[in-house]
Amino acid sequence: MKPAEMHPERIRKTRILIADDHPIVRYGLSQLIKQEPDMCVSATASGMTEALQVIESGKVDLVIAGVTLGDGSGIDLIKHVKSKSDKLPILMFSMHDESLFAERVLRAGASGYLMKSEPVEKVLAAIRRVYDGNVCVSESIIKQLLNNQRTSPADSHLASLQTLTDRELEVYNHIGRGKSTREIAGLLHINVKTVETHCTHIIKKLDLKSMLELIHYASSWFHHIGR
Repeated sequence: MKPAEMHPERIRKTRILIADDHPIVRYGLSQLIKQEPDMCVSATASGMTEALQVIESGKVDLVIAGVTLGDGSGIDLIKHVKSKSDKLPILMFSMHDESLFAERVLRAGASGYLMKSEPVEKVLAAIRRVYDGNVCVSESIIKQLLNNQRTSPADSHLASLQTLTDRELEVYNHIGRGKSTREIAGLLHINVKTVETHCTHIIKKLDLKSMLELIHYASSWFHHIGR
């Protein structure tokens, strides 16, 4: 049965905003969605400011957002949207480890978290599930949320990252991507001194010895999740 036949009550297509800092992701998702009879791409955005402008126009029924945006983060976008309206569903679409980010984005108000490595069928199913008012996460995340614990020694570094605040994790992520403190300050719209303070807190929480060691750990982590 085709998607349109499954939802005959829908008079118009679901209007989707794709917000991601990677052009290839925006393009790929757009091409995928355009082939579906019950959904369309109303707009794409590389940054949070641009995404918020589209959302405020009222021409969006669902948002697909990446964890990292050009001038902010997906978590910031979720919090901002939810502070004004709790009705707009947001699906986080990311390459980042779901065991680290999924609980955070759900807590911020997202309706689902999906890895970019998932097959096309699952991506489309997740979009429809979230639009219909359901929560979409993997079975492993459901178990994690229920158990709220880890038993594998291999996850020790991941467990340490869980102690970071949302903002500290964003800074850590940008450090891993090779950004300088000044670049991070610009991306997150905060001053350099605040970034340095976050770095100090991260170093302490992860039991590291220096900024150089922080850069090494963050870079290794980023390349690991990228693979």
